[in-house]
Amino acid sequence: MYKKIYRAIKKYPNIVIARHIGVDPDAMASQIALKEAIELTFPTKHVYAVGNGSVKFNYLGKLDKLDEVPKDALLIVLDTPDRKRVDAANLDQYDCRIKIDHHPFVEKFTDLEYIDDTSSSTCEIIMDFLLQEKFKIDQKVAEKLFLGLASDSNRFLYNNCTSRTFQLTSVYLEKFPMNLQKLYQKLYMRPMAEVRLQGYISENMTITDHGVGYVKVTSDIINKYQVDSASSGNMINNFNYIEELLVWVTITEDAKNNVIRINIRSRGPEINFIAEKYNGGGHKFASGARVATFDEAMELVDDLDQVCETYLKNHTIKE
Repeated sequence: MYKKIYRAIKKYPNIVIARHIGVDPDAMASQIALKEAIELTFPTKHVYAVGNGSVKFNYLGKLDKLDEVPKDALLIVLDTPDRKRVDAANLDQYDCRIKIDHHPFVEKFTDLEYIDDTSSSTCEIIMDFLLQEKFKIDQKVAEKLFLGLASDSNRFLYNNCTSRTFQLTSVYLEKFPMNLQKLYQKLYMRPMAEVRLQGYISENMTITDHGVGYVKVTSDIINKYQVDSASSGNMINNFNYIEELLVWVTITEDAKNNVIRINIRSRGPEINFIAEKYNGGGHKFASGARVATFDEAMELVDDLDQVCETYLKNHTIKE
């Protein structure tokens, strides 16, 4: 499939690279790194990385604003399992569509698709693709891909990190020596306002009878701590090691977009099918959703609690 994707990239003079709504480092890093690698390899092509960004991820680069889709255009959708979650791209306007993703399959919505749900991240797939197809890669591309991989694997802590993950990382580190300390600072440095918000979340998290921890972050709380509406969701992985939790959830009001953002993580029960029920999706143990009201968000929490109840009945939790 890599060969087919490469031939499509080589064929089209105009290429648009999109990814899922609710940007995260893996999605944006893979998007911009692929754009820059294509531009290095094919300098005459016009390549655009589109979608709504976040100030928090400005260190990864700038996104493009595309007023209209150019003729003879290829669309590459990264890190997105289903059509409804594609950000800022009308699929019907493109001559050819490609999907590259590491989420479990949800639906086919492109002409070509490469899915590897054993990969730690979409950045890992792009790392491999660029090497296999001999794209030109520079230091900036390599560092972006490392940042995306490190973020989605939570610094190589998850089981989806395989020998290939470490082999690819080793190849890139050998070819492009990196200051890992400075790169991790970009990922994890944050203002005191967000640290204080994390304290609020810890103090106000409610835990259900079956181990679902959740917290509601309203617009009033966002304004009080002077943070972005995405801040609480971005710190979801900071609660990975709370003994009493099987699943943990942040429920955040995004008044600007008139939506409730939900981020979900799990230490055992599969939760992506619940997220899909609520206009979202993701991985078995890491997913997101968007709902209209806090009442609907609590319905999601109730569903998660039932999933945890079933899980506890069928599993012996070993220390």
